[in-house]
Amino acid sequence: MDNIEQNYEDFISTVSHELRTPLTSIRGFSQTMLSSWDKIDEDTKKKFLKIIEEQSQRLIHLVENMLAVTKLQSQKNLIVYNEFDIKPVIEQTVSIVKSQYPAQKFELNIIPDIKVFADKDKFQQIITNLVENSAKYSMTAYTTKISAYSKEKEVIIKVSNIGIGIDEKDYEKIFTKFSRIDNPLTRKVQGSGLGLYITKNLTEKMGGRISVNSFVLEGESGLSEITFTLSMPVRTLEEQARIKCNQ
Repeated sequence: MDNIEQNYEDFISTVSHELRTPLTSIRGFSQTMLSSWDKIDEDTKKKFLKIIEEQSQRLIHLVENMLAVTKLQSQKNLIVYNEFDIKPVIEQTVSIVKSQYPAQKFELNIIPDIKVFADKDKFQQIITNLVENSAKYSMTAYTTKISAYSKEKEVIIKVSNIGIGIDEKDYEKIFTKFSRIDNPLTRKVQGSGLGLYITKNLTEKMGGRISVNSFVLEGESGLSEITFTLSMPVRTLEEQARIKCNQ
């Protein structure tokens, strides 16, 4: 069996497993409600419906990520370049993620009037994945920090949170398909292991770079500050024109 066939079988196996979990929950709680409606009290009904809603959202998110991965691997994943201000994009993204994680605190430190030349929708998808990932794996007592500034010929965006650290040997691993680091916090959080893979691919397709660092906090047992750093190139007008011509 060659590598392509093995990778395809691994992909199908993982996808099947990831889809089965939310579908089983949705079917199970739906069947229970249909067969025992009159025997279930109102609080339990609301609890079951909440589980069905959460698992439906998980399923939608998983399917969206699968479609994103498929586009990454095809020639249909076109990039439409334009210059835009990143501050409103990041602020809007944080507002959306905040509504999904109301207990999570966010702190923004974004220098005004920083522009990048990129695909705005794909840039927002990158920021969404990073901020959502940080919110999911952050301890609720701590704040997710997002900063952005210019440095030489790059725009630097950092997303930091406090959580269980990542070993240096796993820095590259977390950006691979279906990869998740095993620790007590990640076991509690549902995820497909596709978000950071998509983020890295989209970033590199637009000429950017992404990395992660994890620093142990002194006096905080078992906790680290995890920082994702996104670097996007600043394009000259000549470079922008050349890229536009090749679109």
